[in-house]
Amino acid sequence: MSEYKTILFEEKGPVRLITLNRPETLNSIGEGMEEEIHHALDVAEADDSARVIIINGAGRAFSSGYDIGSARNAGGMNMESMIEEGQNAAQHIARWFKNDRKMVVNQTHILELSKPVIACVHGWCMGGGTWLSLTCDMTFASEDATFGQPEVRMISNTSFLWTLLAGYKNSLRYSLTGDHVDAQEAYRIGLVNEVFPDKEAMMAEAFRLAERISMISPETVATNKYIATLGLQAMGLREALTNNWLLSSIAHSSQRPDFNRREMLEAAMENGMRGFLGVRDGPFQPEPFGPRSKPRE
Repeated sequence: MSEYKTILFEEKGPVRLITLNRPETLNSIGEGMEEEIHHALDVAEADDSARVIIINGAGRAFSSGYDIGSARNAGGMNMESMIEEGQNAAQHIARWFKNDRKMVVNQTHILELSKPVIACVHGWCMGGGTWLSLTCDMTFASEDATFGQPEVRMISNTSFLWTLLAGYKNSLRYSLTGDHVDAQEAYRIGLVNEVFPDKEAMMAEAFRLAERISMISPETVATNKYIATLGLQAMGLREALTNNWLLSSIAHSSQRPDFNRREMLEAAMENGMRGFLGVRDGPFQPEPFGPRSKPRE
């Protein structure tokens, strides 16, 4: 099997287990992780002995979401225009237009695989980590899982998958605030299939389900997955995801004097990521659900 730097890829009988493996950053999506995940998915897709793919995270979290590069490189930002030094407005928009296209490409990649993909979520599952988990065909969560899109608090976008799974009103409740959602609330609104007491029980059930799927012929499994996913695409899912991409580039470019990342970036330059997150998320605490809904001990 290929050597990866940010993930583990293991053969477990009929299961191909992908583990996000940057535990020191709570498995933040960066350093080529996204490319490695999708390469591993292609390897599993081409392997006739692979029947089910499971994605989970190492350490204390599934994924804290995309690396916030602007916080680490805050010194390279023009604090008046909120555009990177050396870029004009057209280049700024073009960069986001190109970058945000990755989301629709990666989501449709998973949806169009012939083999089912199960996400097993524990701990923090934020932003891009949430989108990855929701794109999978099934999503399991342990009791300590916390979902959210806090990046909307820093001039960013949501994903249409929230609307698809949680419904119009629930998706807007959380997509317009970036508020956290714990495992039980995620189950109530339809983001996850089932909640388990801990990661061990969750992984055991994912493997048990994979064994049951493996007793069905691979062609039947593929066909029945396509009945669901291609049916959704016929109903307009692909167009919705494409619109998501186009509108995301607008969201990322919609800085204005009274709503921008300036204070966050200045805090990052002074106190690193802790300072950045303190400015971004501090005003929203206590969160309605999850660890930040309670005072720190």
